[in-house]
Amino acid sequence: MNELNSNRPAKHFASDNYAGICPEAWAAMELANHDHVPGYGDDVWTAKAADLIRDLFEVECEVFFVFNGTAANSLALSAMCQSYQSILCHHLAHVETDECGAPEFFSNGSKILLLPGEEGRIQRSSVEMAVEKRSDLHYPKPKILSITQATELGTVYSVAQLQELTETAKRLGLRIHMDGARFANAVASLGVHPKEITWELGVEVLCFGGTKNGMGVGEAVVFFDLELAKDFAYRCKQSGQLASKMRFLAAPWVGLLEHEVWLSNARHANDCASRLAQQLRTIPGVKFMSDRQVNSVFLELPTAVIHEMRSRGWRFYTFIGEHGARFMCSWDTTDADINSLVQDLREAFQIAKV
Repeated sequence: MNELNSNRPAKHFASDNYAGICPEAWAAMELANHDHVPGYGDDVWTAKAADLIRDLFEVECEVFFVFNGTAANSLALSAMCQSYQSILCHHLAHVETDECGAPEFFSNGSKILLLPGEEGRIQRSSVEMAVEKRSDLHYPKPKILSITQATELGTVYSVAQLQELTETAKRLGLRIHMDGARFANAVASLGVHPKEITWELGVEVLCFGGTKNGMGVGEAVVFFDLELAKDFAYRCKQSGQLASKMRFLAAPWVGLLEHEVWLSNARHANDCASRLAQQLRTIPGVKFMSDRQVNSVFLELPTAVIHEMRSRGWRFYTFIGEHGARFMCSWDTTDADINSLVQDLREAFQIAKV
């Protein structure tokens, strides 16, 4: 059914990917849509966006713009290790569960080793165990620790938690990659400067998410270790990630980064999730799966409630366990959207009689 002509909700809580382009990113892209400019990144918009990212992190770094998070993570990881080495990550990390084997493909077979951890966070002890359990030639040598910030369960690593992890990684000879698809939300939640949770703690490569923060498409691969960035442009080209009209990937970043729109978008999404969680606590029977720290709320919902909500047109993901449900807020979520969702969920519990 065409949703433009249906009675379904105008907004959904399945993902912040569902939201449109924020006005500032749209306006910047429209400004870039004038005259002829050089292609393949040799333009003023790409240069300006990269410089704004350097200013944001307060450090010299190499910046590459790619189409999506799968490419950002997979190409970054492939630049950090050899095929006989392995990548350590949380067992719910996107690079394991949602990249269709792309990290292994682009690294020519580097094995991903999965680590446990409550609420989406990796523990120091599990990193030590994975690295120290074997050192023989038959075992894929651990080389990268991949940290997701914010995590797949809507939590964040504090500065202290990151410091413990990164110090452990360095002691064990691991490189550090950060999947920052919702990095902006983590910064907004922690109230820190971006450098405080990246290169100052030893993060060598960050995949900085733009799509979920208000852009239509595009992520930035930020190399704080300049040596690792050598020849990365060739990886982008070979994998089909070098945009001929690169200005349309880069210009929206200018719209986000100027005047801290990226941060205000993230704060808004986080605040909406906070209000959603507060209202959900008033519904008898609602159980939270994790602490809400960014722009997502995870609930345990009975099967009957899930079916009733979907029959009312709501879309949301149920990928964590049998009854886990994720509700994600975005830069354009409104109080009316939240109220509508909560009202339907309240009625769904009443109908299901649970």
